[in-house]
Amino acid sequence: MNVGIVGLGLIGGSMAKSIKARTGHTVYGIARSEETLMMARMCGAIDGALTDETLPQCDLILVAIRPQAAIDWVRDHADRIAKSAILVDLCGVKRTVVAAISPIAEAHGFAYIGGHPMAGKERGGFTSATEDLYVGASMILTPDKRTDMRQLDILKAFFLDVGFAGLTFSTPEEHDRIIAYTSQLAHIVSSAYIKSPEAQRRRGFSAGSFRDMTRVARLDEDMWTELFLDDADYLTEELDILIQHLQEYAAVLKDRDAQKLHDLLKDGREKKASAGGH
Repeated sequence: MNVGIVGLGLIGGSMAKSIKARTGHTVYGIARSEETLMMARMCGAIDGALTDETLPQCDLILVAIRPQAAIDWVRDHADRIAKSAILVDLCGVKRTVVAAISPIAEAHGFAYIGGHPMAGKERGGFTSATEDLYVGASMILTPDKRTDMRQLDILKAFFLDVGFAGLTFSTPEEHDRIIAYTSQLAHIVSSAYIKSPEAQRRRGFSAGSFRDMTRVARLDEDMWTELFLDDADYLTEELDILIQHLQEYAAVLKDRDAQKLHDLLKDGREKKASAGGH
């Protein structure tokens, strides 16, 4: 199978490396910089550049760039995509992307399914990409009325081959609602937490909990600004819930109310237990 990858940062670059390490597929890639494209070719992550000549040859196209850029790329290249091809975007939000790309795909006759690999790192770029990023991860897909079983079978086999543990099916709405809590809220909390003046005076006093809380504060502010705003309705709901809970803790601490504090902590522990490890 010929696979085209648009964007060779952490997500697209790891996809390219995973495909070449684990399958016999041919990979064509495109990146913002010639340097990245050259690195990808030199290390064997891609077989060649994704161009106007190679794009029509692709059976599967993975779009691994920011939401608006993904929409613009598909709109600009739709007439070069084969009608037999399947296109999957790998963006971190789904409603805005699916709503824009679905009608383009339908008008041009190729298959399109929204996707989101549940894997990542705090550092981006091709140099951070690894062939094992997706090992054991979940791949979320948002099929619609145009999706048939043959396409899902192809995608299932492909994503399992590159290391994913399984597929999770969702609607764009459900995806964005859940991801606001499981991913986006954590990034905002981390970004806010690290702004305490104590963060600069912590040397010798930090351990695993500090590293865990601050790891994702090292984010790409351009990308996350776009993701947060595309999901602002669900994200603000989650922020309001969190702020309410934080105010409860603050109130019992100010009152020195040991029993209420104990009850809040016990409730949190029990909710963690019922939620499981993920």
